[in-house]
Amino acid sequence: MKKFARLLAVLLVVPGFSPFPNLSYAHNPDFTDSFMLNKCEFVSRGRNPFFVLEPGFKLVLQGQEDGELVRLEITVLNETKTIKGVRTRVVEEMETRDNQLVEVSRNYFAICKQNNSVVYFGEDVDIYEGGVVVSHDGAWRAGRDDARAGLIMPGVLLLGARYFQEIAPDVAMDRAEILSISEVVETPAGTFKHVLKTEETTPLEPDAKGFKFYAPGIGLIQDGTLKLVWFSPGFRAYHEDD
Repeated sequence: MKKFARLLAVLLVVPGFSPFPNLSYAHNPDFTDSFMLNKCEFVSRGRNPFFVLEPGFKLVLQGQEDGELVRLEITVLNETKTIKGVRTRVVEEMETRDNQLVEVSRNYFAICKQNNSVVYFGEDVDIYEGGVVVSHDGAWRAGRDDARAGLIMPGVLLLGARYFQEIAPDVAMDRAEILSISEVVETPAGTFKHVLKTEETTPLEPDAKGFKFYAPGIGLIQDGTLKLVWFSPGFRAYHEDD
């Protein structure tokens, strides 16, 4: 997923099962990296309150970064990929700067039916310069080179909860902390309330920090300076007048 430029409690909870097995209180100082995935039955389509995995769903975010117009298109594809025996959904992210393609990634997600958490199994990345692929920096896959699946969106939201989204040593180690579940965010696509706010960091870049905002029924609506400008019609969002 895009790096640093960019309670509704859970609806399905199984007794004794938590996506935060190391959290006994909200402000645990550590980032959870073990999610009891062996207890999950995975599905490749559906939706978490803050993350949609339904083919055809699309988000478009846009904003200025370093004097350039950045556009990020996120599309849930009608494609799946099996990783470590799990059938995952392919979500494509395409980033352009001043209308020049700079990155395309194919991200692999699945939903744990037992708690509605969205699990991240890896990504393939193409970095472009001048219309040509020049690297695959940031690519990783659960089960390769000691990489393991991470948690991209919990089914149970706990204020102060900290968890790894990617667990690929020396490649991708993004992690998130839940800061708020009551933000109101204005975007070109509308004003949203009951918004989830997370802070993202990584031990690979200790000084890096980013903030993301997710609206119920829609998903990502702000990533750094990028804000939602369009999303697929027909999907439920909670607006300021609700």
